[in-house]
Amino acid sequence: MTHVPDTPLLDTVKIPADLRELQVSQLRQLADELRAETISAVSVTGGHLGAGLGVVELTTAIHYVFNTPDDRLIWDVGHQCYPHKILTGRRDRIRTLRTGGGLSGFTKRTESEYDPFGAAHSSTSISAALGFAVANKMAGKPGKAIAVIGDGAMSAGMAYEAMNNAQAAGNRLVVILNDNDMSIAPPVGGLSAYLSRLVSSSEYLGLRSLASKLAKRLSRRIHNAAAKAEEYARGMAMGGTLFEELGFYYVGPIDGHNLEQLIPVLENVRDNAEGPVLVHVVTQKGKGYAPAEAADDKYHGVVKFDVITGKQDKGPGGGPPAYQNVFGETLAKLADSDPTICAITAAMPSGTGVDKFALAHPDRSFDVGIAEQHGVTFAAGLAAQGMRPFCAIYSTFLQRAYDQVVHDVAIQNLPVRFAIDRAGLVGADGSTHAGAFDLAYLATLPNMVVMSPSDEAELVHMTYTAACHDSGPIAFRYPRGNGTGVALPAVPERLDIGKGRIVREGKKVAILSLGTRLAEALKAADTLDAKGLSTTVADLRFVKPLDENLIRHLIATHDVIITVEEASIGGLGAHVLTLASDLGLMDTGLKIRTMRLPDIFQEHDNPQKQYDEAGLNAPQIVETVLKALRHNSAGVEEAGVRA
Repeated sequence: MTHVPDTPLLDTVKIPADLRELQVSQLRQLADELRAETISAVSVTGGHLGAGLGVVELTTAIHYVFNTPDDRLIWDVGHQCYPHKILTGRRDRIRTLRTGGGLSGFTKRTESEYDPFGAAHSSTSISAALGFAVANKMAGKPGKAIAVIGDGAMSAGMAYEAMNNAQAAGNRLVVILNDNDMSIAPPVGGLSAYLSRLVSSSEYLGLRSLASKLAKRLSRRIHNAAAKAEEYARGMAMGGTLFEELGFYYVGPIDGHNLEQLIPVLENVRDNAEGPVLVHVVTQKGKGYAPAEAADDKYHGVVKFDVITGKQDKGPGGGPPAYQNVFGETLAKLADSDPTICAITAAMPSGTGVDKFALAHPDRSFDVGIAEQHGVTFAAGLAAQGMRPFCAIYSTFLQRAYDQVVHDVAIQNLPVRFAIDRAGLVGADGSTHAGAFDLAYLATLPNMVVMSPSDEAELVHMTYTAACHDSGPIAFRYPRGNGTGVALPAVPERLDIGKGRIVREGKKVAILSLGTRLAEALKAADTLDAKGLSTTVADLRFVKPLDENLIRHLIATHDVIITVEEASIGGLGAHVLTLASDLGLMDTGLKIRTMRLPDIFQEHDNPQKQYDEAGLNAPQIVETVLKALRHNSAGVEEAGVRA
């Protein structure tokens, strides 16, 4: 039964303009109701909870102080945007989060005017906010840009690249550093709050300006010394020296859950001419919900749960293991006997299975933070020095390091192993996290080997094969979620590079599968056989290099060739077509059809429905075969007679 909280004050707020009609004294109650509503909504839908709970007061304060949507509010990543969605006209749909046709789990421009910039990848907010701020400045329009970025996202170089360029925006840019890593945050208390309010005030800035003018009349040496003295005094008290060096006026740290501190500081920042400004706010992930506060991950990502107990509905246990865990555990076992194996991840140890490896081999596990570019080049350096690095990164995040894959790994032919998680469609996370493009962007590269397992047993073999492959870079891609339930091999097998396998023999139709569509290909073969169309199913294993001999054989002995892959155009189908064209194999009228993800960014939904929409399940494979046979023929039955 859904727990619906009592929210009399929140019920009066449909959009931020309504919020700004309230008294400051009412905001504490409003924030409490907003937190309760967020917990209730996510208990129904699942999703990202801890991050949103940590910014309830901050969300309330920003929308109260700034004139959104004219002032542009940009949330970095977007994990924390659910309270924002509730306050910006979407409360009536908040229980559709991450479901088909419902609200996105991230910010999305097409969803609301209060989402000026879509995000789901990290560390883009300051760059985007700078663009909004400078555009307004050039056009002579009012309006500030506020970027809210977490301390984790600040591990990415892009954030500092943006800050280094931010002086162009002047006081139109406000960066709020949401620091929820309490272990590194400076003490937050009365003195800190007082200093933050003081240094953001117009009185202080006025005195500062006057002192600066007076100092300029003195010698340059005295003027510079005075400026440095003030900078370091504030830096020592509040930790802002780095940001001052990057051109920001630093304010903080302040308690991000104390509205009596937040509101006046943000008002000062809004009204004063000093800028750009960085406001350092300290928050607690999972704040205000005891089960989240007690959990190690602060309920970062949850499935449906009971609000009263916090117990998550994880379904029946004992099912097949997740692909990521099969990879992590296999790699850990291989590393027991190979001291050169090491693992690198970019802030996703549990998401990639590297946490399993790290437990067994902590000295050979490296979480580089949200820094995929650095992670890939770091791996290249390790490989050049004789190590066997495995770079475990989601497909969609590896896109951020493409130049490093090309320039630092492939051109130098260094044996970096890429374990690419979240290949294909990913369900509720939608287009921003779907691994659609890795086959296209990796299989074009000289020196690169690219493979994809059809099940978790094959993933064990491919992990071992990658460990053994010292002659150049190698990549293997696998999906989100659980395996098929096949038995895992006790001893992994080293696969022959570029060799596929026949898993079902037939005569008329050949389905060439790459990855975990193999199960759907076998279902399709059952249906086709029942229609009198004898069907071969091949698990190609490799898209680069292709198994030329196997493909030649199948083309020579079958009337129709179907390729099936969980990737965009430019992958397996494109490479098979190119091979067939180069070798003249289509000159005799062979029918080849390629099945791949459609040329759209698919919306979030149940994965089965996503693959139905993509046309990559068994019924669509069957229909593709039948359409190919009907072309230049009187009918399927007639075609089947030749089988």
